[in-house]
Amino acid sequence: MNLTIKDLEIVQRKLKEDGCDYQLELQDGKIIVMGPSDIESSEIGAEFIRVLGNWVKPRRLGRIFDSSGGFIMPNTDLRAPDVSFVAAERLRRTVRSFAELVPDLVVEIKSKTDRIRPLQEKVELFLTLGAQVGILIDPDKLTVMVYRPGSEPVILTNDDKLTIPELFPGWEMAISELWPPVFD
Repeated sequence: MNLTIKDLEIVQRKLKEDGCDYQLELQDGKIIVMGPSDIESSEIGAEFIRVLGNWVKPRRLGRIFDSSGGFIMPNTDLRAPDVSFVAAERLRRTVRSFAELVPDLVVEIKSKTDRIRPLQEKVELFLTLGAQVGILIDPDKLTVMVYRPGSEPVILTNDDKLTIPELFPGWEMAISELWPPVFD
């Protein structure tokens, strides 16, 4: 049985009525329950959004979303990357619903319980459906994999800087800035 976005919305409503707040995605007609991530992964996502947002917002380049932002894909899946960006010319006004488009940038952050291969497949699917850049952050290995259509992923480490010139000309972020600080 293949479920639809409407089916997912009914399940979400019922769960909310029962006091449950799960994040759900729809993949190939099946509902996927997304558990909360560990706080390290969450902090990495928040830092990525903060640093990128400080560049994007004053230049009015587009919109950045966290892991709660759902996107209806051309294949009818509903997916929610950990971080995503949509260029201003593609989404002039925020909608009070799921966005029916593929983000220009998708970022997935490996949490403690994630397996890397399904995350790689998710990023690759976004690229196949039209994303310009996909990023997979692995806090366990302290690496960032950058995916672009038609190219092999590039692996960045602490000594490298992340740049995305096709979306954010002039922006850069040191990979070492992604990792949560240790307070003495």
